[in-house]
Amino acid sequence: MTTHVKRAFKYRFCPTDAQAAELSRTFGCVRKVYNMALAARTEAWVTRQERVNYNATSAMLTAWKKTEELAYLNDVSSVPLQQALRHLQMAFTHFFGKRAKYPRFKSRKTSRRSAEYTSSAFRFRDGKLTLAKMTEPLAVVWSRPLPEGASPSTVTVSQDSAGRWFVSLLCEDPSVKPLPATGQAVGVDVGLDHLLTLSTGEKIANPRHERRDRAALAKQQRRLAKKEKGSANRARARLKVAKIHARIADRRRDSLHKLTTRLVRENQTIVIEDLTVRNMVKNHRLARAISDAAWSEFRSMLEYKAQWYGREVIAVDRWFPSSRLCSACGTLQDRMPLNVRTWTCDCGVTHDRDVNAAHNLLAAGLAVTVCGAGVRPQRSTPDGQSATKQKPSRREP
Repeated sequence: MTTHVKRAFKYRFCPTDAQAAELSRTFGCVRKVYNMALAARTEAWVTRQERVNYNATSAMLTAWKKTEELAYLNDVSSVPLQQALRHLQMAFTHFFGKRAKYPRFKSRKTSRRSAEYTSSAFRFRDGKLTLAKMTEPLAVVWSRPLPEGASPSTVTVSQDSAGRWFVSLLCEDPSVKPLPATGQAVGVDVGLDHLLTLSTGEKIANPRHERRDRAALAKQQRRLAKKEKGSANRARARLKVAKIHARIADRRRDSLHKLTTRLVRENQTIVIEDLTVRNMVKNHRLARAISDAAWSEFRSMLEYKAQWYGREVIAVDRWFPSSRLCSACGTLQDRMPLNVRTWTCDCGVTHDRDVNAAHNLLAAGLAVTVCGAGVRPQRSTPDGQSATKQKPSRREP
């Protein structure tokens, strides 16, 4: 049985003034409904120990629309409002499943501005996309073609902090199929001096995207800090800062896509280390560099692409002493400070720290696949234990 992968194809578009106003109203109504439903569910649990589900919040939405105070909810499409309630239900499902924190209220200033339309609320015909409550199709810049015969199931419209408008079409992509199997396996050690070090000895340079624009970013942030809050000048200055951040994020995402696609195409098995980046960024000396390296985003891309193309990603336990273990004789060193980049084992072999770590990660990952034990290959198994776990006295960098 052939199953097609669902992919989201994201494009920029330029709305007319009327379309921009309609979408802005929709974003506001989506945020309002989400916050009211969250408040109602929270109040019901705190006061009556009652769990309110999606059906109950949907009935609340119908009642809200009939009130004079919230009659403006009828002016926008009802589908994005219903989707907001479904998203809230999913957030609570993840919370009760202990996969996420308690849902938070959406902020007008900091939350993502987006609205999701299902097939009943948009028309996609002859390469033109028209949303509900709109008379004209969106002026989408089709930067790449959709799969032949694609029929989007959902459309998500969003606006980022830099003021750019995007539309994302979710549809099945029959071109995504498992790649021919290969016998190649590689261990990957992430770092800051080099973004990746492979067990083959190859080192991939760290582009340091944020550093390239650091001076321009600091300049615009200083100008923003001097502007009066609530003024038009501050809004323009904030937009300039947001555009620099967007440029950095776009370059980082593009390089990670190219890198992860290459690793997945060339290797059948990829072994990485299960790092807790959220804890590592608490080190204020390295937080900026770690955030710029985007290790978590790298892993996420690697995992979903491996799933698409029939590859395997193995995450070795974070306590595995890959840097302190000699890949030649297996001797474990007592300590290995970060400033030590090369070291010589008692057996006489001289190691490059990162290459040695990649060799050890590969060996640990392959050993686990042979013996059938788990090394936490997915984030969905947070309580899994590694068969190669050796917990040192302090955390390994």
